[in-house]
Amino acid sequence: MSETTVTIESSSTEGSSCCGSCGTGSAEAPATASAQRAVFHVTGMTCGHCISSVTAELKKVGGVTEVAVDLRSGRVTVDSTEALTDAAVAAAVEEAGGYVLAGRIEA
Repeated sequence: MSETTVTIESSSTEGSSCCGSCGTGSAEAPATASAQRAVFHVTGMTCGHCISSVTAELKKVGGVTEVAVDLRSGRVTVDSTEALTDAAVAAAVEEAGGYVLAGRIEA
């Protein structure tokens, strides 16, 4: 019986879809090509309850994956899988308790 030798050469994992759990790929999940970030100015928020209400309503908007609110500045950052319309965001903000979408902030 003959013996067969197999040589495995290391290759770059750049651009690989490897999850990294085997130690050969990137440890970070690849960014989704369709990820969107929008920043809005919302007025009327004064406390932690306001933050919770606005966050909860915005997370109900289709495609929204993450919401971050800066109470002091009124800045609301929304990450989503698709572009958000100002109308959809305004409706969610109003539904949260009568807060007002003052506009979109260019990031």
